[in-house]
This record gives sequence, structure tokens and C-alpha cells, in this order.
Amino acid sequence: MAFVQNFPFFSILLCMFGGIVTSVLNKKAAKWATLLIAFAVFVLNALTWRYTLQTEGSYAFMMGHFPAPWGNEIRVGRLEAALATLFSLVMFLTLAAGVFNLDNHAEPQKQNLFFVMADLALAALLVMLYTNDLFTAYVFIEINTIAACALIMVRQNGHTLVSATRYMIMNLLASATTLLGISMLYGITGHLLMPQLQQSVAALHQSGQYQVPLTVVILLLTVGLGIKSALFPFHVWAPDAYTNAPPVSAGILSGLVSKGYIFLLIKIYYRVIGIEVIRAQYVLNILFVFGILGMILGSVSAIRQQDVRRMIAYSSVAQIGYVFMGLSMGTQAGTVAAIFHMLVHAIAKPALFISAAAMTDASGEHKSFHFLRGAAYREKAAGIAFTIASMSMVGIPLTAGFISKVRLSTAGMSQPGFAKYIILFALALSTLLNAVYFLQTVVHIYRRPTLEEQLTAPCPLRPMRKINRLALLSLSALTIILGILSGPIIQSIFVGLLSFS
Repeated sequence: MAFVQNFPFFSILLCMFGGIVTSVLNKKAAKWATLLIAFAVFVLNALTWRYTLQTEGSYAFMMGHFPAPWGNEIRVGRLEAALATLFSLVMFLTLAAGVFNLDNHAEPQKQNLFFVMADLALAALLVMLYTNDLFTAYVFIEINTIAACALIMVRQNGHTLVSATRYMIMNLLASATTLLGISMLYGITGHLLMPQLQQSVAALHQSGQYQVPLTVVILLLTVGLGIKSALFPFHVWAPDAYTNAPPVSAGILSGLVSKGYIFLLIKIYYRVIGIEVIRAQYVLNILFVFGILGMILGSVSAIRQQDVRRMIAYSSVAQIGYVFMGLSMGTQAGTVAAIFHMLVHAIAKPALFISAAAMTDASGEHKSFHFLRGAAYREKAAGIAFTIASMSMVGIPLTAGFISKVRLSTAGMSQPGFAKYIILFALALSTLLNAVYFLQTVVHIYRRPTLEEQLTAPCPLRPMRKINRLALLSLSALTIILGILSGPIIQSIFVGLLSFS
């Protein structure tokens, strides 16, 4: 075995170890340790991705001394390595850009807790990308739930505590639903490792045995992971959680945490149940309806908001709808487009939340659009980052969002009957709605304030430092880089998805 094949396991252990170390460090040391760990994880996964590009297929890494079908494994292929590399890079840049205003949005005595939970959230994300067994996946689903709730609660006020409580209740319900699905699947197959599960499920489907329990399993796992990823209509916890959490926490939760759950669901569909079995159960039809409704109603809700961060939070519901709409097509092209849009959203959302927070801080911590007039001049780097990320969410050419929407449209054209027209209409309508609230906000933050508004402008809070501005601009620039250099990423997604089946 090549030494580089150990790197995914090392990166998970490094994050877990970092969560222990940062708990005993002072605030400044914990911050730099967390940033260093995130960057080291990015390097390790980038080297792993490079290795997978030079080899054929994937490989399994056994954790411990127990081989299949009893032991725990991680599976590493091009798709997993590509997503782990880009997600860890986004985590590093999000932390580097977002911790600048943590003092403005988190209790000083809670900031060490923030860095501990950021390390654990990254570890859980990597496990859900790499794991090859459902038991390990469930353990880290629970770790991720606790970490995400703590990332909200580091900002302690009445609204935050209510939001965190609602988050915990909904996600514990989702965890119970997921655990019940995994338990039933283990009961009818006797396996937890994904390759053995896929063989057992295929044999059961061919023989016609346990069809009703299998349908229940699929529904339970879909609903459980759908709640956790804020799929419409299970999104009710998301807007308050994203709005009331510290901006850097909102960026991590919306941009990264939810993507781990979605990718785990994709692995279950392709590597555990089998996409042919999923198609036969008609669950994709339900996802199609929920995805379309989320795209449109999430955008309508975003337009109605007067708080810029709440607007961004509701737009996340719409963007998750795009991902599930692509997944619901049940085709390779649709799933590739959905995974690519996951990346687009993972990069843009932290940039939007952090840049919006920087502009509101520069406007006296007022979040309503009235006070944000001219905010892009008060915090120029944040204005540029917000503009670029907004353009990507709308789908302006040369941005990553344009590529993902073109891919979704192309995949939709291959759908039978009226489905193709519904997809194209929903994409066109939601893109128009995206333009209404994102581009309207961009115009507003660049509109010069009147003399009266300048005289009555509130005092700005602490501005961003140069290193934070650089990280924020780098994060937003990724949306353009991903749009221009989308070919290699899409190729890794395509080849990796082929190896799933």
C-alpha cells in the first residue's frame, strides 16, 4: 500500500485530535491551531486526489484489525477525494475570513468551544464523504449534529437559544428516523458495509423478498437525511438557525454541514440500495416535487425578507432544492449536476454570510436593507465578495453557478414526458427569482447614500483585517475559478460516480 493511501484516515484523526487539543488552549492559540489543522487537512486530501487521478478505480482502507464484513472501512475514489479537497479548502478559507468578527457575535468564554466544534464538524464531514459502512456514518451523523448545534449556541441570546433548540429537536428526530432505517436494513440483510449491503439488496429485489420493509427503509433514510440537509418542506429549522448563529457558523452549517448529509444519501442510493431499486420504488418522484417546490418557494420567501442574513438563509433552501431536483432525475447526468451544484453552494454560501456580516458591522450592526445602502463602499472587500457570490447564485456566465444550471438544464432535457418542461420552467423561474433578491441587494449596497443618510449613519464596528479580507476574496474567487475550470472537477465527479455502481 502506498503511503499516500493513509492520508484520508490521517486527516480524520487529525481533526479529531485537534478537537481535543483546542479545548485546552487559549482563544488565540485555539484559533491558529484550528486554521492550521484545516489547511493540513486540505493538503492531505489534495495529495489523495492527485493519487486517485493517477490510478484506476478506488481503494478501501480498513480501520482496525477486523476485515469485511465486520470491520469499519473507508473507501477512497476520485469523487470522494475531490469533494474532500474542495470542502476542506472552503472550511479553511471560511474560518480565515470569518473569525475576524467572532468577538462581535460570540461570547468570549464560548470561543474555544467554537474551535473545538469546528474541528469535529470537519471530521464528521470527511467521514461521511469517505465511510464505507453505515454504522460509522451514523456515529458521525450524531457527532455532526452536536457540533452544529454548539456552533449556533456560541452566540448566546434569546433568539439563538430558541433556534438551537429547534435545530436540535428537528435533527434528533431526523437522527432517530435514520437510525431506524439503518437498523431495519441491517435486520433484513445482516450487513453494514456498503458493498455487502448492495449485493444483499440486489438479491432481495430480484427475488421479491422484503419489498415492503425495503421501501420503508428507503423512505426513512430519505426523510432523515432530507431533514438534516434542509430539504423543503423539512426546512423549518434552517432560516432561524442560519440567521441567529455567528456568521462564520452560518457559513459552515449552510455551506458544508448540509452537504455531508446529501452526499451520504447519494452514496446510499448508488452504493447501498442501487439506483435501479430506487427508481422502482418511486421515491425519486417525491424528491422531484420537493426539490421543485423548494427552488421556487424558498426564493419567494427570500424576496419577502427585510433582513439580509435571513434572505441568504432562505436562499439556501432554494439552492438545496436545485440539488435534490438534480438527484431526483435518477440519471448520471442529473446526479453529476447535483453534486457540482453542491460544490457551487458550498463555496458561495460562506462568502455570502461572512460578507453580509462584514457590511452590517460596517453599518452599525444594522441588518435591514435600509441601513445597508452604500455598505459596499464602507467595506469594499465584503462588497466585492458578496457581488461575486451573488452572481454565482443567479447563474451569471463565467461563474460556477452558471455551469451547474446549464448542467441541470441539459440533464433535464433527457427526462421523459412533461418532466423536462417542468424542470426547464422551474429553472427559469427560480433563476429569475434569484436575480430579483440577489442583484437587487447588490445594487442597493453600491447605491450612494444621501447626505442625510451619511450624517445619521450609525458608527461602524470593528472593520475586517487585511488577512481576513484576503481570505474572503479568495473564497469568492473560487466561484469564478470553479466556473472557468469546471471540466476537471466534473470529470472527477463523473468517473467517481461510475465507480459507485
